[in-house]
Amino acid sequence: MIRRFASGVALLARGFGFWRRRPEAMALGLLPAAIVFAVMVAGLITLGINLPGLVEWATPFADGWDAFWANALRYAIAFVAFTGAVVLAAITFTALTLAVGDPFYERIWRAVELDLGGEVPEHGAGFWKGVADAAGLVALGIVAALVVALVGFIPLVGGVAAPVLGVVASGWLLARELTSRAFDARGISGSDRAALLRGSRAQLLGFGVATQLCFLVPLGAIITMPAAVAGGAMLARGVLDTAPAAPLPASPAELPPPA
Repeated sequence: MIRRFASGVALLARGFGFWRRRPEAMALGLLPAAIVFAVMVAGLITLGINLPGLVEWATPFADGWDAFWANALRYAIAFVAFTGAVVLAAITFTALTLAVGDPFYERIWRAVELDLGGEVPEHGAGFWKGVADAAGLVALGIVAALVVALVGFIPLVGGVAAPVLGVVASGWLLARELTSRAFDARGISGSDRAALLRGSRAQLLGFGVATQLCFLVPLGAIITMPAAVAGGAMLARGVLDTAPAAPLPASPAELPPPA
């Protein structure tokens, strides 16, 4: 399992290595990432500035408490709320960036597919399919952010468990979304995709966690996004290329005689 996890991390590194092969396509992928990143950072800064006042407004019952305990409660709520907001922002960033930059990221995906060889679909999943996937990812991101926020209230361990769970949960969702283009372009349904990925969960998680950690570095989300798209395409093709072929229908000579 550790080896599979590490191979997922290595796929992100291979995605960065794709800059050498198709720098023009990768460079175009920086633009939508930069635009969405600026919006997300502005939103988080605004939340951070206003969060102490919002928490104080939401906890009037603590006004009569001892100052130490009132401040401890409000700091804990602010920390948990901001951690959940960061998780949601990370997932929303990927969803919006892939939707806004769909033409750019389709070029990266196709370049990777052609570089890997084999049969490549003529067309991607399309813009509206990307929008639908983005909406679904945002919805899952809201659920993940709420779960992380609840975990943060667990005494003693919540302060550590919440950020770790946030990285793992958001990394998993990011990896699922970043690998989806290859499956969607081939008309593979969600249930079939889940079956194909079942044996690559550790690799998928390693790729997603590495991507999410790079997103947390200042300006890392912008720099990492094109590489993550390329790495996701490589991961998906690896799964597709190693999947067992569907059995062919029996020829008439092999069919049993009619009763």
